[in-house]
Amino acid sequence: MSTDRSEALMPWVREILRCPVTGATLTDGTGPDGEPELHSTSRERPLAYPVREGIPVLLASDARQL
Repeated sequence: MSTDRSEALMPWVREILRCPVTGATLTDGTGPDGEPELHSTSRERPLAYPVREGIPVLLASDARQL
């Protein structure tokens, strides 16, 4: 069983997380490799951030375009 799940974040943490580039809210998603990601809801610049070992990596340099 994997612990790399963004759902493992405490609810209050999920509510305050925002895209560091656009300030948009983030939703749970899955990357092309099947790994969990957080997806920005920005219409102008949608980005995906990896979740590694259950920890969201909210660095613009690690984000990919959706």
